[in-house]
Amino acid sequence: MPLNLEQKKAVVAEIAEVAGSAYSAIAAEYSGLTVEEMTALRAKARESGVYIRVVKNTLARRAFEGTDFACMADGLTGQLVLAFSQEDPGSAARVIKDFSKEHDKLVVKLVSIGGKLLEASDVDTLAKMPTYDQAISMLMAVMKAPVEKLTRTINEVPGKLVRTVAAVRDAKEAA
Repeated sequence: MPLNLEQKKAVVAEIAEVAGSAYSAIAAEYSGLTVEEMTALRAKARESGVYIRVVKNTLARRAFEGTDFACMADGLTGQLVLAFSQEDPGSAARVIKDFSKEHDKLVVKLVSIGGKLLEASDVDTLAKMPTYDQAISMLMAVMKAPVEKLTRTINEVPGKLVRTVAAVRDAKEAA
């Protein structure tokens, strides 16, 4: 059923709002997927904090104007599903990559992050990006390492003294 002008404006406004706050976007060709498979993709996306939508390419082009994803406008051709990362930059890439492993009909066409259009093969790199919690954990480990090493080094001095005194004591007892 075709959309009237007001419905089209609402769709464009919704996509523009999501695109304005998203970290990254992926456009993937989905022709050949069944309704059940698309429903499963939507469920996985919802669990991961990814906004996913099938929308006409002309409406998506209008929605992308003035956002970081305007670079994707020229590549919007064919039947595409749009996935926007809402929580961390790699979440949409992880969802699409994992789903495309099981369903070869889902083919990544466009990948964009930070206003830059990447190659479709870069979806793997984007999927490997750490989440916010993982990045904080890695930062804390890097910050904690010098303090731990200093503590171990300072603790080694009295430990070595104790071992030396114990060795002298053992030598005197054996004599």
